[in-house]
Amino acid sequence: QVQVVESGGGLVQPGGSLRLSCAASGSIGIITAMGWYRQASGKQRELVGAISFGGSTNYADSVKGRFTISRDNAKNTVYLQMNSLKLEDTAVYLCNVRRLGAAGTRDYWGQGTQVTVSS
Repeated sequence: QVQVVESGGGLVQPGGSLRLSCAASGSIGIITAMGWYRQASGKQRELVGAISFGGSTNYADSVKGRFTISRDNAKNTVYLQMNSLKLEDTAVYLCNVRRLGAAGTRDYWGQGTQVTVSS
């Protein structure tokens, strides 16, 4: 089993910044990718950004230029630096860990951390 724990959410004013962290522990095995998703109230979950083991990244168009995802493979930790936050960034942010095991690839999720952008 893999445990996934996020931290760093909170309340911030528009234009502000937050940094989210996500640590994976347990039977880590081979983590091929880690990423952040978000789900706003009444909306579907959407990808925010993801990073592969080799460091390749991809982002949702809505956050490009504002958010940066990074990863510490030695610590099995992924970070999301969020700058120039907007009201529409308000959501629960969930960390995803994709693990390659003997039975194939499996996704693990954290419990989520609330990010609220409000004046």
